[in-house]
Amino acid sequence: MEEEKVILVDLKDQQVGTIGKMEAHEKALLHRAFSIFILNSNLELLMQQRAYEKYHSPGLWTNTCCSHQREDESNLEAGSRRLMEEMGMTVSLQELFTFIYKASFDNGLTEHELDHVMVGFCDEDPKINTEEVASFKWMNIDSLKKDLKDKPDDYTVWFAIIFDRFCQHIQE
Repeated sequence: MEEEKVILVDLKDQQVGTIGKMEAHEKALLHRAFSIFILNSNLELLMQQRAYEKYHSPGLWTNTCCSHQREDESNLEAGSRRLMEEMGMTVSLQELFTFIYKASFDNGLTEHELDHVMVGFCDEDPKINTEEVASFKWMNIDSLKKDLKDKPDDYTVWFAIIFDRFCQHIQE
């Protein structure tokens, strides 16, 4: 099976090439990604616990879904595809904002991503793909803020970075 490729981008999100996902993470190259936040009608956030077999951040809690766009795939198409693959959900998504972050991991890999943040609304529980997701839970935003402050090591680096900005957007 051919390795998944990621889209290399410049600081303005213009494509400058493609490269294998592992090589991008080994060389800390800036590439396009997305993060999805699904809220229910009680404004609880659907959280996923990453599968314990993931090559980085295994077992950590994070937003509903994250991944990388494929070449010739829009951000929303990529988000819908991956939301179905990981969480077994079809939800209408909208883009909120983008940001760039860089985080190194203990295994020598580095995430350096221009991340497109999307939101959707759904009251149904997911049908998780256990190869990708260990567990899920719906969390009240205020409880999540407290838990993230009290137990930051339980969460992915990118979730800690993005969560405050996400909260600002949903309060507007």
